[in-house]
Amino acid sequence: MKVHQTDFSRGSVYRNIMEVAVPMMMAQILNLLYNVVDRMYIGRIPGTGMVALTGVGLCFPIITLITAFSYLFGNGGGPLCAIERGKGDQKEAQMLMGNTFFMLIITGICLTVLGLAFYRPVLYAFGASDLTFPYARGYIQIYLLGTVFVMISLGMNPFINNQGFGNIGMLTVLIGAVLNIILDPIFIFGLSMGVQGAALGTVISQMCSAVWVLKFLTGKKVPLKLTVKSMKVSLRRVKNIVSLGFSGFIMAFTNSLVQIVCNATLSVYGGDLYVGVMTVLNSVREIFTMPVMGLTNGASPVLSFNYGEGAYKRVEKGIVFTAGICFVYTLAAWALIEVCPEFFIHIFNSDPSLIEASVPALHIYFFGFCFMALQFSGQCVFVALGKARKATFFSLFRKVVIVVPLTLFLPKIGGLKIDGVFWAEPVSNLVGGAACFLTMLFTVLPELRKKK
Repeated sequence: MKVHQTDFSRGSVYRNIMEVAVPMMMAQILNLLYNVVDRMYIGRIPGTGMVALTGVGLCFPIITLITAFSYLFGNGGGPLCAIERGKGDQKEAQMLMGNTFFMLIITGICLTVLGLAFYRPVLYAFGASDLTFPYARGYIQIYLLGTVFVMISLGMNPFINNQGFGNIGMLTVLIGAVLNIILDPIFIFGLSMGVQGAALGTVISQMCSAVWVLKFLTGKKVPLKLTVKSMKVSLRRVKNIVSLGFSGFIMAFTNSLVQIVCNATLSVYGGDLYVGVMTVLNSVREIFTMPVMGLTNGASPVLSFNYGEGAYKRVEKGIVFTAGICFVYTLAAWALIEVCPEFFIHIFNSDPSLIEASVPALHIYFFGFCFMALQFSGQCVFVALGKARKATFFSLFRKVVIVVPLTLFLPKIGGLKIDGVFWAEPVSNLVGGAACFLTMLFTVLPELRKKK
């Protein structure tokens, strides 16, 4: 693939965003395949597909937690690096990249050790039963061995995109996704490895993606190279990286927390069947949120660079453009889910009892899905412009203040029971998303206009 670098300071800001965002959207869709392909194949294991799918679903909070730490450093260091590039301080930008890489490696090693030591009590706390635990254990034991590779590929890829190499960033995910699609059926069915085969395919795929990232960032085609010298840790830099990345960490971490609470609540009111339903709902949700994440992740480096350069009118145009596209897309996605819910459930499993339980749950869970775009676009702006406190607050507000209490409280009201768990998500999309977006409109836009 031809190496193309987008100059964030020239041309239409809309075009700049799309040049990075389109490859990022493709990358996010492909990244979805890491998880979705596993579930598609696992759900079709003869005789045990539904139980195996439920067991793997119990691993999602641990997987999400690993992703959260990748975001803590990658989504913190990436925008700061882009802002420094906009200011013209290449040395500081390079040091931020090196410090991010060092923290990813150290944290990845620690998470691997802790995960392997405590996965058993953790999985049971997340709602595992004696029936589903063997499948959850078989998957997570192998997946944890690839933690460092996951963190490198997710945490360092933003530094490729923030330098304008959107097509190379897409290749990072493409390599892993294609390998995963090829290896999964070989390991799961060909070698009869079951869920262990799915985990092994994912680990090998992530390892190849990590090697690709490191090869490019240490090569000759990037202005900012990853060097040993740049990995010299500075507490000031690490503090700034963690401060800004904390919002991304909280978003992913609270997703993990919500999954834990949902699984535990559903296991009480509905048993293993409804834990499986939530696994399907989370999988469908990922299908439709990945393009939004790709767009906002693509817009972020453009907004950061222009903010650092002082091109505030371009930043304002970029914000309006990103928010508009996000809302229109999620509105269309909601309509599609309402029209053909069975199609998306069939992707993961065709068990009649699972489909019967999943269809009404899907209608509730995705009600008002378009309001989620408000959270994504508002959060994107706060992170891109270095507004660490606001980004962190609204990450906590939507999940911890709204979703978790509602998940525990709504099932006890008016006989809602299981439906109450699913209603927590649309309520949080409306209340949390509106609060985040309106705060961004009334604080960031006046600031930009004043600086102009």
